[in-house]
Amino acid sequence: MPSFLIYCEHADGKAKKSALEIVGKAAELAAGGEVVAAIIGSGLSGDYAELGHHGATKVLKADDAALESYNPQGYGAVFGAMVETVQPKVVLAAASPDGKDLMAKVAGRTKSGLATDCVELRAAGDGLQATRPIFAGKALVDVDIDSATQFFTTRPNSFGVGDADAGKSAAVEDFGAATGDITSKVVEVIAGASDKPDLTEAERIVSGGRAMGNTENFAILDEMADVIGATVGASRAAVDAGYAVHPMQVGQTGKTVNPVLYIACGISGAIQHLAGMRTSKVIVAINKDAEAPIFTKASYGIVGDLFEVVPELTAEFKKALE
Repeated sequence: MPSFLIYCEHADGKAKKSALEIVGKAAELAAGGEVVAAIIGSGLSGDYAELGHHGATKVLKADDAALESYNPQGYGAVFGAMVETVQPKVVLAAASPDGKDLMAKVAGRTKSGLATDCVELRAAGDGLQATRPIFAGKALVDVDIDSATQFFTTRPNSFGVGDADAGKSAAVEDFGAATGDITSKVVEVIAGASDKPDLTEAERIVSGGRAMGNTENFAILDEMADVIGATVGASRAAVDAGYAVHPMQVGQTGKTVNPVLYIACGISGAIQHLAGMRTSKVIVAINKDAEAPIFTKASYGIVGDLFEVVPELTAEFKKALE
């Protein structure tokens, strides 16, 4: 029964979906062992005891004005102190920009092994074994870590969020570790214009490629996304052409995503794009070119003009959901 410490990202007073997902997986693997959730930030007034509903046995809350926004120095000092206090066998975080940065810093400080972008975790001995993609997602490799403490980051949507159990609870304890000298600060955080989940956490994604032709044509993808509760993404070719903004880019030089459903519209399937979405559970490809590489990775393929196919699919989705 390994013990766990989990770095839980949060927003608007609630733990993010990726945090609930990891806590639930940790509770499953701990088999009755300790699962400690770490919440770090400033003005933490949310009801983080809900983490107990998903399997956390304890919540450590570090609340300090210096921790209002993520920075590697302050967060590294506080989370490093949590690791020293809890002495867990396994440390987990989402494979987000903050999670990957923080885990690398603390793992290095504690001379521990780290496996990143994991899509599966399983019990092995007194710790865990992980599975992660390599070579831009062309292959999967099993990773064993032989250090006393094992660090892992996991791709969102790898495990899913189980049903909350209101009968479970977790005590919330204040954690007062020093932040140390912080020599940098976040000046401004610009929120995205959309209220939909970020691509990295979205369960459904509709992406457009160069074939979209212009920015205005992305409206048909927006309509489909609204119907099925998806987030709209784009290929690098579409971004380079100016049809979409960089935060929408999926691929090796954009965001790595792991949704349950990925609908690729007018995307040929260049290796750089596949590297960012290959682990999607179900891939639907829509392309006029029957020889497009995307079809070799697709669960379902439609050979046709996206401007004809997408509106028809949207109409069928509406019927099905009604």
